[in-house]
Amino acid sequence: MTTHFDVASKAGTTSADIVTTERSMTEEVLPFTVKIVRNDKQLERAVTLRQAAYARHVPEFAAQLRKPESADSDPGSIVLFAESKLDGSVLGTMRIQTNRYGSLGIEESIDLPDWLQGATLAEATRLGVTEGREGRLVKTVLFKAYFLYCQRAMIDWMVITARKPLDRQYEALLFKDVIAPGKYIPMHHVGGIPHRVMAFHVATAEMRWTAANHPLYDFMCRTWHPDIHVEVDETVALSHFMALGTSAAGNTIAMPL
Repeated sequence: MTTHFDVASKAGTTSADIVTTERSMTEEVLPFTVKIVRNDKQLERAVTLRQAAYARHVPEFAAQLRKPESADSDPGSIVLFAESKLDGSVLGTMRIQTNRYGSLGIEESIDLPDWLQGATLAEATRLGVTEGREGRLVKTVLFKAYFLYCQRAMIDWMVITARKPLDRQYEALLFKDVIAPGKYIPMHHVGGIPHRVMAFHVATAEMRWTAANHPLYDFMCRTWHPDIHVEVDETVALSHFMALGTSAAGNTIAMPL
C-alpha cells in the first residue's frame, strides 16, 4: 500500500505526484490553516503565541521569548503557524530546524550517537498552542505538518526534546530515546530545563504505526488535510539529500525501531 508519505520520500518525486496521491486519500477540512511563516508580521504573531504558551508552564524561561530568536530565521529553519479561519487568530506554532547548514540546537548539550551521525535530521522546538480542546487538535496537526515537512525534505530522523510530562506523548507516538531510556538532560537551548532527547525514524513510520495499531494512523497516513501547507523547494530537498550522502535506508548503524 503506497501512501502520500511513501511517495513524497522518494528522490525525484514531483509536486504533481504528491497531489495525485493526496487526492486518493480521505479528505478532511480543518477549522484552521497551517502555513510556513513568510514575513515579519506573521513571525511576530507566532512569537506572541509562543511566549504566552511557554508562560503557562515555564514562566521564567518564557520571559526570554518575547522577541523572535535568531534561530527563527537561520538557514535551514522554518516556523509554522496555525491560523483560525474564523477570526484569523494564531492558534499554534512550531519551529523546525534541519541540519542542512549546521548543527541542531540539541547539539549544544549532547553529542549525537553514531546512529544519528551523517543522517538528515530535523529538530522541532518552540511548540506552543492555545489552551483548551482546540489546542489539542492544533498540536496534533502541527505534528503532522512536521512529519509532512520531513517527508518532503527527505529527512531521515525527526528529533525533539521533551520535558515531563510531555515526553509521554512522544513516547506514545513511538519516538525513542537518543541517549538512555527515560534519561532527562538539561538542555541549553531550552533554558537548562531537563528534557528527554527523542528521535523518530521517518521512513518506517507507517510500518511501525500499522504494527502498533496506532490510533493516529488513519489521521497521519490515510487522510489528506488540504489546510496544511508545508511546501518544500524540491531542488533544496534533493541537494540536502545528496550533500549528506545518506537516505533513511542508507544508515549502516541502526537503532532498534
